[in-house]
Amino acid sequence: MHLSALTLIVPDYDSAIAYYCDVMGFVLTEDIDQGRKRWVRVTPPGGGTGFILARADDPAQVAAIGNQGAGRVWLFLQTDDFAADHTRLIASGVQFEEEPRHEPYGTVAVFRDTFGNRWDLIGP
Repeated sequence: MHLSALTLIVPDYDSAIAYYCDVMGFVLTEDIDQGRKRWVRVTPPGGGTGFILARADDPAQVAAIGNQGAGRVWLFLQTDDFAADHTRLIASGVQFEEEPRHEPYGTVAVFRDTFGNRWDLIGP
């Protein structure tokens, strides 16, 4: 077994696809119309576990957009070239909350995606 995907609640499919693909560099791997909703999967450029983008359908789901981690960093984007990816993300408009710092597990910097989710960019 392996973890194939996580659900990420978003306000609408197309803005989420645009952000994760155009800004973050993810790949749109599935977009299947199911009538009332779509099955949309985006995957990091290096592969691995992707996201199923789920459009919020009710007030509780709308309230969860950007807060699925309850204000904590809950998404971790591993890179083999921290400096290059950090620079690329900044050039694409990603707002980092801090300067890169060195921890025992690697170089890390926290950022928020356009929907408010907190991420760690982590490199060796």
